[in-house]
Amino acid sequence: MHSFKMHLRQKKLAAAVDKPFAELNITPLIDVLLVLLVMLMLSIPAVTHKVPVDLPGGEAGTGAPSVNKLFLNAAGTAIWNDIPMDSDRLRVRLERMASDPGKPQLHFESDAHARYERFDQLVAMIKRAGVEEVGFVGNEQFATWDHP
Repeated sequence: MHSFKMHLRQKKLAAAVDKPFAELNITPLIDVLLVLLVMLMLSIPAVTHKVPVDLPGGEAGTGAPSVNKLFLNAAGTAIWNDIPMDSDRLRVRLERMASDPGKPQLHFESDAHARYERFDQLVAMIKRAGVEEVGFVGNEQFATWDHP
């Protein structure tokens, strides 16, 4: 009799193994949902972050600002709007330009054969005067390193 009970027990175990599993394994589903939740929590602050930007308050279409031209020739002479200037007169013009509420632009061009030391002195003078709108023009001549 004992062997018959063992045989039935083994049969029940075999039958239980052969049946399809009727319960749903939700552990992978929970893992995926937690990952999505963490990604959402990390991405929301980046989307809602605001960067303050100070925009100019002037009226649109007020016209183009005036432009002053400064040219440094090969001899080291600074030429302001086609007028040769010494350092003192140029400093006064630059300071007057910096204090102008219309914010004129300065277009600075240098001859290819001008000394860098003089160029550097003029850039420092422009900075000390407080000129903010500076553009370097005529840089096409420096596009290649070939000597003429």
